[in-house]
Amino acid sequence: MSFRTSSIAIGLLAGAALLSPQAQAGSSLLVSGALYGDVHNNTGVPQMGATVYLYNQLDQMIRKTLTTEGGRFAFDSLPAGTYSLRVTMASFFPAVRPNIAIAPGSENLLHVNLGTLFSAIDIAPPSGVPGALMSDDWKWVLRTSSATRPVLRLTPVSGPSNSHRHLAPNFTEVTGLVKLSAGDSGPVAGSGAQDFGTAFAVSSRVNGVSQVRLSGDVGYIANSGLPTAAFRTTYSRDQDDGQPGPQMTVTMHQIYFPGLGPGATLSANSGTGYPSTGDPGPALRTISLGALDRLQINDDTLLEYGSNVDSVSLIQHETRMSPFARLTGNLGDSGAVMLAFSSGTPASQILTRDNLAGLESSNPELNQDLAALSQLPAISLEDDRTRLEGQRNFEAGYRLTRGSRKYYAAVYTQSVSNAAFNMASPPVFSTRADLLPALDGNYYVFDLGDFQRAGYVAAVTQGIGDHADFTLSAGRSGDLISDPSPASGASAPGVRDGIRSEQRFFVMARASAAIPGIGMRVAASYGWTGDGALMPTYYSLTGPMNQEQGLNIAIHQPLPHMVGFKGRLEATAELLNALANGYLPVSTAGHCSVLTDAPRALRGGLSFVF
Repeated sequence: MSFRTSSIAIGLLAGAALLSPQAQAGSSLLVSGALYGDVHNNTGVPQMGATVYLYNQLDQMIRKTLTTEGGRFAFDSLPAGTYSLRVTMASFFPAVRPNIAIAPGSENLLHVNLGTLFSAIDIAPPSGVPGALMSDDWKWVLRTSSATRPVLRLTPVSGPSNSHRHLAPNFTEVTGLVKLSAGDSGPVAGSGAQDFGTAFAVSSRVNGVSQVRLSGDVGYIANSGLPTAAFRTTYSRDQDDGQPGPQMTVTMHQIYFPGLGPGATLSANSGTGYPSTGDPGPALRTISLGALDRLQINDDTLLEYGSNVDSVSLIQHETRMSPFARLTGNLGDSGAVMLAFSSGTPASQILTRDNLAGLESSNPELNQDLAALSQLPAISLEDDRTRLEGQRNFEAGYRLTRGSRKYYAAVYTQSVSNAAFNMASPPVFSTRADLLPALDGNYYVFDLGDFQRAGYVAAVTQGIGDHADFTLSAGRSGDLISDPSPASGASAPGVRDGIRSEQRFFVMARASAAIPGIGMRVAASYGWTGDGALMPTYYSLTGPMNQEQGLNIAIHQPLPHMVGFKGRLEATAELLNALANGYLPVSTAGHCSVLTDAPRALRGGLSFVF
């Protein structure tokens, strides 16, 4: 064979090789890439039938496919470039992933997590070796995908699919309660409790790992006939180790204050001493966004931290951020040490959980939400401008348990600005620029200004059997004392100047018991600090009980179960400051007014728990 004939034969063989399907496929791999993925829900269950859209860099849809039984999808032979992916499915939020770079000869793997609140797409690093991601499972996806073949092949499957065995209902562990209550308004200035109201709370787990709680409180104030409404939503998600995860809350209030309308007047001119209702006037509207999280630093150290952002609108608008944190160090048999800090409004997420831990034995989380819902940011007026009370607290506490006895000690410092206290008078100020009518129409809210105090407390709790305990505590704290000079109360600034802080001793006792057989739970406490002094309520971030003055009693009585009635009924009664302790007399230009942050109140209600 001549050299010319050999050259022609070699050329024909090379041309045939280049024109073969294998050569064309290899050439295609050099200029195009592939995109594969799988779709799961939050619990890891593959989602069949999800719609997957592929967009080019001009946001034009170029491919569409449905996920297979294993939740997989695939797009092959994609020209090199930048793409976007969108995954949609009923009952889930869409998942979007922009800026997916497809390199020549690359294979990219996406993990899509669909959620009812948040969805995410994670992309695996592209492989530099063609075919590295092409397992037998992915080849089956390519054969059955509508984006790659016009004909779908249906293969019968024997027995139920494993993926369906792990499908869980979206909503589980649904619980709730409804409360009907009536009585006087709440115990502190700014409380949102109504004379008549209906409160409800519902909790449900979503997809097995998240919890959503919705609570509300609607009613009206009997003395004025003005409506009130409040709603709160709480969302939390468990961590992988089963511990509580981050918690988010949104709380809203709308309440009409009596005596702020255009036709309202100070009834001090008529000698009654209480605000007249007049027109409803402007409404108090508040919205609060809260966050709570916990960090287990090590086996013995836990950090709880969060923040509340409160926005208050009444005459003027004011917004404040209130961070808080609590660090707990476990010392084993030697007890535990706690350090806490809060600024702005009280840390309701921690306070309501700690304070209701003993009395609310059923549905504690729902009762915590309702307790937080009834607390408004404490507001007042100064020179006809809305003021929001602010607190800055630093506290250190120590706890020790020995058998049935518990010991506790703490020290704290507190700085309060624009302190809001209830004033029962007849006020004789020439204008109402410094007096805000209280919600129940029987008091005013007075801005006492700023004060600082420090204190310490020691307490011991003795368990009595399995159903009762008794706590005795004593300490020293800053109390408010009034100046008896008649000239000090001629004006609002004069009243403020006539009040000072003085260190005094206090003693508190608390007893709680559950009566076997009938299921009644009773809690009673009494705080004493001497006559002629007002001990402002201090909500402890580390202690087993708050620093309160006066006699307080709470009773919860389950009612007999009715046949065919799912759920249970419970009657409640609450008596606050029954002996009217802690009423501080102040002189207002020859008249006697009274300041307190805990007016006497009686409330009762009926709860339905399901």
